[in-house]
Amino acid sequence: MASILSSNEVTATYGTDRITALLNVDDPMRHLSDDLKRAVGPALEGTALSAEDARRLVGSAPDELDSLCKAASILRDRGKGHDVSFSPKVFIPLTMLCRDFCAYCTFRQDPAQAPHLYMTSEEVLEVARAGEKMGCTEALFTLGERPEQRYPEAKEWLRRHGYKTTLDYLLYVSRLVLDETSLLPHGNPGTMSRREMEGLRDVNVSMGVMLENISQRLCEQGGPHELAPSKFPRARLKTIETAGKLKIPFTTGILIGIGETLEERVDSLLAIRERHQRYGHIQEVIIQNFRAKPNTAMSHHAEPGADDLLWTVAVARLILGPEANVQVPPNLSAREYPMFLLAGINDWGGISPITIDYVNPEAPWPQIATLDKRTRELGFALRPRLPVYPDYLAGKDGYLPNGLQGRVKSMTDEDGYVKGGIGRYVGYTS
Repeated sequence: MASILSSNEVTATYGTDRITALLNVDDPMRHLSDDLKRAVGPALEGTALSAEDARRLVGSAPDELDSLCKAASILRDRGKGHDVSFSPKVFIPLTMLCRDFCAYCTFRQDPAQAPHLYMTSEEVLEVARAGEKMGCTEALFTLGERPEQRYPEAKEWLRRHGYKTTLDYLLYVSRLVLDETSLLPHGNPGTMSRREMEGLRDVNVSMGVMLENISQRLCEQGGPHELAPSKFPRARLKTIETAGKLKIPFTTGILIGIGETLEERVDSLLAIRERHQRYGHIQEVIIQNFRAKPNTAMSHHAEPGADDLLWTVAVARLILGPEANVQVPPNLSAREYPMFLLAGINDWGGISPITIDYVNPEAPWPQIATLDKRTRELGFALRPRLPVYPDYLAGKDGYLPNGLQGRVKSMTDEDGYVKGGIGRYVGYTS
């Protein structure tokens, strides 16, 4: 593992004093108020934060941020060491039609806008095979929520092709990718019923749905989710809980900067922690920052600043504990993303060498070689993983269908990461 750069080198590399300040914190407790010490101290001693202590973090002052980040980093090192993972993937937007209207979304289209209502199976395979040639291991299926419930055109397309619902079609193309390529599907289709998840489980090594926020207030008139019933917290939590009952390795997370309070962020993280404590299935928690997009209702809404995201990342680690996998998407913070390594993350999420981020098309992913360089410069080792985390490949029974266990084992090394390591992508080993 590379040694950590000096403060001067880091500042020159990134043009920011924030990383320098984070590197220079020695004792995180020294500069915290007594109130925050009562919350952070037990976490550093191995005790999970109570809900009351977690909410104390909302009262932190700006000059306490670096100490919170240091405490979060200590927890991350304790549970995850200095390995930082990412999933080499292709992004397959099976359909951009959606029954919901989120105030910040440019992913969704209606039939008049969409050049194609759905990707054909041939188009899906073309993308998957291109990714296979580039060493990708994940086929990320992201799609609009149940468009056939809003659009007759979607319902008719599905009928003509032999499917009753969009999720039936997702089941088919997931199996097709499994049968015809070496990629492993990860389904992210929104809220799902138990029956739907049971079917998809056989052909998806993992699944996910963003909680975004637990606040019902954001779904009221004038809120970002007013016209998006599938974003109602109760619906999202039910999907997350059903995944737990079915032992599906599951990805979720929060979206910050859409009008929520800091208290609501903390309560959302506590809700995620509670479900994981109950079922043990939440393999990854994403801390995603809102990006304002043109031609949306929130096009002029202020984006969260870097310190705002940094605080949320540190708080997430302190609440979720040392064993959690905490991710920040690097393409949504192109200039600042390395500093989140110093606030407790251990994953960069899916990175594609060939497809764009269709949800955030204005934000290109960093090149894998660049991501590796930036990660190593801060003393961490970048390691490619499958869409299912190493944690769920050993020591957790029942999380992979029998039909996929042999395949997954053949793709991974003794630590559960992708065989060949980072050298598969940048031409050298870390």
